[in-house]
Amino acid sequence: MTDGVPDTGRLGARVTGGGVRFGLWAPRAERVELVLVSASWEQSNVEMSSSPDGIWEVFVPGVGDQQLYGYRVHGPWDPGAGSRFNPARLLVDPYARAITGGIDDSGPIHDHVSGDHFELDPTDSFGSVPLSVVVADTPPPSPLRTRRSLAESVIYEMHLRGFTKTHPSVPEHLRGNYAGLAYPSVVSYLKDLGVTAVQLLPVHHFVSEPFVAQRGLRNYWGYNTLGFFAPHAFYATLGTTGHQVHEFKAMVSALHEADIEVILDVVYNHTAEGGHEGPTVSMRGIDHHQYYRLTNDRRDDYDVTGCGNSVNTANPMVAQLVLDSLRYWVQEMGVDGFRFDLATTLFRDGNHHVDQNHPLKRAINSDPAFEGIKMIAEPWDVGPYGYQVGKFGPGWSEWNDRFRDHARDFWRGAAPGVQELATRLSGSPDLYDRPGQRPQSSINFITAHDGFTMRDLVSYDVKHNLYNGEANRDGTDNNRSWNHGWEGETDDEAINALRRRQVLNLQATQILAAGTPMLMAGDEFGRTQRGNNNAYCHDNPLTWVNWNVDDEWERVRERTAALLALREAHPLLRSDEYLYHQEVINAHGENLQRVDLTWMDGEHGQMGEDDWHDGSRRLLGMYASNSSEAFLTWFHSGADPVEINLPSLPWAGGYSIAWHSVLDAELSEGPLGSGDTFTLPGRCVVVMRADVPATSADLLELRELEPLDTEHTAQIFE
Repeated sequence: MTDGVPDTGRLGARVTGGGVRFGLWAPRAERVELVLVSASWEQSNVEMSSSPDGIWEVFVPGVGDQQLYGYRVHGPWDPGAGSRFNPARLLVDPYARAITGGIDDSGPIHDHVSGDHFELDPTDSFGSVPLSVVVADTPPPSPLRTRRSLAESVIYEMHLRGFTKTHPSVPEHLRGNYAGLAYPSVVSYLKDLGVTAVQLLPVHHFVSEPFVAQRGLRNYWGYNTLGFFAPHAFYATLGTTGHQVHEFKAMVSALHEADIEVILDVVYNHTAEGGHEGPTVSMRGIDHHQYYRLTNDRRDDYDVTGCGNSVNTANPMVAQLVLDSLRYWVQEMGVDGFRFDLATTLFRDGNHHVDQNHPLKRAINSDPAFEGIKMIAEPWDVGPYGYQVGKFGPGWSEWNDRFRDHARDFWRGAAPGVQELATRLSGSPDLYDRPGQRPQSSINFITAHDGFTMRDLVSYDVKHNLYNGEANRDGTDNNRSWNHGWEGETDDEAINALRRRQVLNLQATQILAAGTPMLMAGDEFGRTQRGNNNAYCHDNPLTWVNWNVDDEWERVRERTAALLALREAHPLLRSDEYLYHQEVINAHGENLQRVDLTWMDGEHGQMGEDDWHDGSRRLLGMYASNSSEAFLTWFHSGADPVEINLPSLPWAGGYSIAWHSVLDAELSEGPLGSGDTFTLPGRCVVVMRADVPATSADLLELRELEPLDTEHTAQIFE
């Protein structure tokens, strides 16, 4: 990655030449022991040799695939200097390709004694901590036939276990596992919906936090990583001593063969060890000062993640660990992209300052292994200047919380006017229109795993997190939600009908906006968590996708799929360029007297200055066109129907409804004429296909049939 970084291909466990070569980077260690664990649970210690670059190595003949192992690292116990070496702790290899076993929170898992974080505990942790597993090289998964651009992509965020745990078509023994997601009926569902990429919540091997386990709960989401190379063992069906690697690859192959990409939500910003008061199971015991960010006095972790520790990517070898992990998942495990949790943390320098020119970021941007790989940032952490939305630059996309928040506000009637709505629909150019960037820098989402589901967003005013065991204190209070007149589920069909309509309105907003839409699994048919907006600790029916869908919510799914199909069929609805009211010129050089993007007021034609500054406005028409077609989409968050005048030439010679979020009976049937009056129902999205001329001759012919709106034609060129 940078000058001076040794060959990290020596790290981890590599099956070769009748044995296994083991390597561990522990630059301040005085002695390192490799611990081999037999099937009968017996330990054999092997001394390792060090080199000047800080890598300890040993070749062990006669062992191979599925061998269990760990490390004991000797060095000074001096917490005030960032040295917490304790050879009584059996440690997981940071480069382990598989991990087996869990953490016994009642066992000797801390490097210190109870009651004093700075006094060493010499009790052996063997039997209370996970073990690393040797995994032999195997062929990578089937490749994609063609990798899609982000402009062509529809991302579907899902929890791998929760998505199939109750799926009726998946055999029970496969539900909730890698093989369950690869099952044909599941893959067919994704294809039919219109998904092009699944974004999996963390599948790097993770464990539960002690405070979660002590409440009898489990870390379900997975944002508590133990191994950056190891697929989560709990998601395998046939054992945990390497088979998880084979099952993960088979899952990727099945999705690739259906032209579905695999994006991983990766947590490189912190690890499951937490702060120094937490368990010592891997990197802290190898070298606390090198692997983690510490305060100036080196006694405490410098935490910008809110999770107890922050991985120290200011150290070139730790940054290389992240880079090596990314390469492994692309080249060996076949994944197609990454969503970086708390990405800002990865790009902080040795003074903990955010550096968007960080060596790790430069290495990712320049590495040919990542050509075409999707890099998506959660562009914030909880540290100083951690909010970095709009700052990651070319080659990166970002979760756009500005889009999320405004879309929620618009549809609940809390947004002043429509000016920001137009900005968000046009790809958030205020944030991302920079040299080398496209609208797809914006990942447009309204819901995600962290927060309300979309059904709960329109069913609850406040969070209901009591089952988390924290007296409803956890989870955000900034939900920007609206229960539409009743808190939670109700038998009132009028409220339920409106909620379903609002879900379609929200889905349409993220699907039709310039950028890349991200849907959350189950939102398309009304998945609920009963108002829990922080369900990270529930591995139970509260969070599992419920596939028992009633007819009304099935219609919502069908309408969502229909809109995704419309978007796929018409590149104009997923432009990969920013549109700025430019004249549309056809292939013959003829000016067709319309523009690529403009906004309609529903009465006079194009929006005027007063319209943009009208805080009470709840209606916006988005008109997009190229030389062959045009669409006019109405976004109306007002409660009552409105009469609109459809724009006449040069915008269109006529219109037809291509998609809508309301009941069919609420809309006029048949084609609509240019200049016709049209009743737009309350709280709706209506997509109209505009009949537009492709040549000057076509335009002249239409002019003979309909007078030209010369006033608004002149406005095009002002």
